[in-house]
Order: sequence, then C-alpha cells, then structure tokens
Amino acid sequence: MFKIKLLLTQVAVIGSCVLVLSGCATVFGGPRTSYQVTKPFDGQPQRQVRVGALIADIILFWPGTIVDFATGAIYKPAPVQVPLAPPPVEMR
Repeated sequence: MFKIKLLLTQVAVIGSCVLVLSGCATVFGGPRTSYQVTKPFDGQPQRQVRVGALIADIILFWPGTIVDFATGAIYKPAPVQVPLAPPPVEMR
C-alpha cells in the first residue's frame, strides 16, 4: 500500500512539473516583465501575442498554451518608446 501511494505521489509531482514547464514561451521566452503580466485597463492598448510561441504550443502540446497565457509569457515585452525628434529650427 505504501509503495502505491509513493508511486502516485511521484507521478503527480512529475505530471505537475511537466504542465508547469510545458509552455514554449514559458521555457524559451526569457524573463517576464510587469508589462506582460499586468492585464491592461479599459482604453489601454491590448498586449500583442508572440505568434511563434503560440503556434509551437498548439502543435507540440496544447495545454502549454493555457500555461503561457496564465503566466503572461505568451505576450511580447513592452514596445520600446522612441523619443520624438525636436522640432526643426528655422535658419534665416
């Protein structure tokens, strides 16, 4: 009886690890930023999805898609803000 319980516990732990680490964006996406994790408010632009990671999740192991969306790893990092150029100066 003890061996069966131990075996079931080991299977449950391994299965949980596989589900947690199964998302392609979670494994290969790099560190997540607060922009990726925070859900945008109404009126704010929506986050863009990493299309390559989404396709890889669907093809390889579709529950990984759920993991990636739940962790926010499937979203692209914040877009880089480029400062505007100063207005041109008139020369006389």
